[in-house]
Amino acid sequence: MQRVFLVHDGNYSGSHEKCEGVVSQTYTSGRTLQQLLAKTSTEYLLVVAQSQELQLGQAALERMIGVMEQTSAGMCFSDYVDVKNGVRSEHPLIDYQFGSIRDGFDFGSLLFFSMAAIRSALTNYGDIDDVDVAGLYDLRLKVSVDHPLFHIQELLYTKVESDLRSTGEKLFDYVDPRNQAVQKEMEKVATQQLKRVGAYLAPKFTSVPTIDTAFPVEVSVVIPVKNRERTIGDAVQSVLKQKVDTSFNVLVVDNHSSDGTTKVVSELASRNPCVKHLIPSRHDLWIGGCWNEAVYSEHCGRYAVQLDSDDIYSGPDTLVRILDTFRSGDYAMVIGAYRLVNMKLEEIPPGVIDHKEWTPDNGRNNALRINGLGAPRAFNTALLRQVRLPNVSYGEDYAVALRLSREYQIGRIYEPIYLCRRWEGNTDAALSVEKANRNDFYKDKIRTIEMLGRQRMNRQGA
Repeated sequence: MQRVFLVHDGNYSGSHEKCEGVVSQTYTSGRTLQQLLAKTSTEYLLVVAQSQELQLGQAALERMIGVMEQTSAGMCFSDYVDVKNGVRSEHPLIDYQFGSIRDGFDFGSLLFFSMAAIRSALTNYGDIDDVDVAGLYDLRLKVSVDHPLFHIQELLYTKVESDLRSTGEKLFDYVDPRNQAVQKEMEKVATQQLKRVGAYLAPKFTSVPTIDTAFPVEVSVVIPVKNRERTIGDAVQSVLKQKVDTSFNVLVVDNHSSDGTTKVVSELASRNPCVKHLIPSRHDLWIGGCWNEAVYSEHCGRYAVQLDSDDIYSGPDTLVRILDTFRSGDYAMVIGAYRLVNMKLEEIPPGVIDHKEWTPDNGRNNALRINGLGAPRAFNTALLRQVRLPNVSYGEDYAVALRLSREYQIGRIYEPIYLCRRWEGNTDAALSVEKANRNDFYKDKIRTIEMLGRQRMNRQGA
């Protein structure tokens, strides 16, 4: 008797002699999955989620079945061998956790479900939603409420990779305007999951408190920098060109650069009194820690505005646009839009990143599903001093934005006011699998912390 039912699309060419099977071109739709599940009489369901040539490893299905039986998992997934341009390499994945709510979580190509867990989840939380492409996402979220999704750290299959783009090229797929309908479906599914687990926030906000603090200027632009001799001068000059009706400065936190960065910043500061060259006494700081050095310094203004040392403001009105937005509403933070450009300032795909998926009512819930919120980011300094950024160099801005949005409204600017310059020195241009995994795991951890905090807030407010 067959124990596994296999679902895949028409492009799958792997071995599946031990499975019953069905081919479907739309297996991720809610309707198709419901129909497939209705005819599934096996103990397990194996979904081939990506269309590549696959080869199961020795006793791979038996190993998955054994793990499922021993762990009572609702689903398991495994590491695999990647073949790119004929070269074989190990491709590790990361563990699933409470905050792994994003629709882009990488399970690899094989998702091995317990049919008992699926039936329990659909009984408790309703049928798979009637969506065109987010059905599999809805199913795994519902299963995950009461059953672990277990990561097997073994290479159980080989996959021939067809997407050969670098990490930096894949980074912005989720904000491609062509995917807006898909994103709306994913948002709907994710929001329902947050409601199921008690982490959903209704559109009710705390007023930004009035804090009687004297600030030396109205606006400070914060630029953490280390070894960016080639780009830091452009970044600072784009601040000095700002046309604003109030006082401002630029706080360059030089994290002990070993190239010519320190000399460039020192010369800029000597010629421009509003440029403050800050060199921390500590040697254990990352980007978040450098931000804290600036925010807690005596030079920091009422509002602190981000500018990465690689990038520049798009024109002389960037700070004006941010200040006008702060003044137009009760906002703890303002986030703008940016344009991707090369070092010649020529637009490169996908162009403008505006994060229009953010809505005033549901933005802070949907923020848990996606990997970023946009740039530049600007903060009410008094509130930022209360929450403090984590001392890391990836996800520090995402963490503090989620934390502030838990209580306060976030203002948005959807027109590009910032130029994000992509070049070979960008830290996310082409990450190794291990570094990408570390980043993804950390952001999931941020989501876990935030969702637990929201659960706690909801319980206290009940």
